[in-house]
Amino acid sequence: MSELSVNHLLGIKYITEDDIQLIFETADHFKEVINRSIKKVPSLRDITIANLFFENSTRTRLSFELAEKRLSADVVNFSASSSSVKKGETLIDTVNNILSMKVDMVVMRHPNPGAGVFLSKHVNASIVNAGDGAHEHPTQALLDSYSIREKLEDVAGKKVVIVGDILHSRVALSNIFALQKLGAIVKVCGPKTLIPKYIDRLGVEVEGNLRNALNWCDVANMLRVQNERMEISYFPTTREYTQQFGVNKGLLDSLDKEIVVMHPGPINRGVEITSDVADSKQAIILNQVENGVAIRMAVLYLLASKIQHNED
Repeated sequence: MSELSVNHLLGIKYITEDDIQLIFETADHFKEVINRSIKKVPSLRDITIANLFFENSTRTRLSFELAEKRLSADVVNFSASSSSVKKGETLIDTVNNILSMKVDMVVMRHPNPGAGVFLSKHVNASIVNAGDGAHEHPTQALLDSYSIREKLEDVAGKKVVIVGDILHSRVALSNIFALQKLGAIVKVCGPKTLIPKYIDRLGVEVEGNLRNALNWCDVANMLRVQNERMEISYFPTTREYTQQFGVNKGLLDSLDKEIVVMHPGPINRGVEITSDVADSKQAIILNQVENGVAIRMAVLYLLASKIQHNED
């Protein structure tokens, strides 16, 4: 298979296992590129990409921007906080104004779930969802699965536990979809108040005890507690959360086996993981960051190939 089955990357839910494998194979090639002395390729020289961030983001935005520049695309950055959105302009108007500048692709982060899907039906450009509310964050899930594949050679059959704030996490949902499509077994672990009611419908087991979860898994993906999405308190204190669901080096070393520790960032050091875990050889957090650029290059390249193919 040499091209994606979709014209947009709106969520892992909408792509196939073949799509994921194609993205991974393409990312392998780009990973080699970004480790060369000359890190740029002219692949997207004729493509203009708009980065639309209606919500704050540092890592994802920088990662996409770097990926776009490595591919030699023309890049337009747009931040909603300093734009006409503040004056009441609608999403479609904003995007159409940007598209009238002859933009081919839009990378968008938006606080509303489904914003990317809505946009893809109304504008003539390829949309990449860089996170929509607490719904999906497909490129994060792709880079997470890709990092597991790199570390453990395959994702199929691996046991992965996602720990922490599952309820507010778009990373958790996208990761569950991606890992299951690739044949991994997934559990979630966290305070009952932060586990969504529908989770069993996704074919995911809930483990309430962190030590049991870690003894079971090959990989633990530690999520940040998303205080900014909480209107109420979901657990008594941060200290209590850390005692029950935080990973420290003592806990890691006391397990029956060596597990891989991941984190999508930004890390609340001392809350979900301690510094000595984040900086240990079992953590692949910096590999995830590097792989994020390669995965995003692959996604942009493959979607741009569809644009060029559709135009021919």
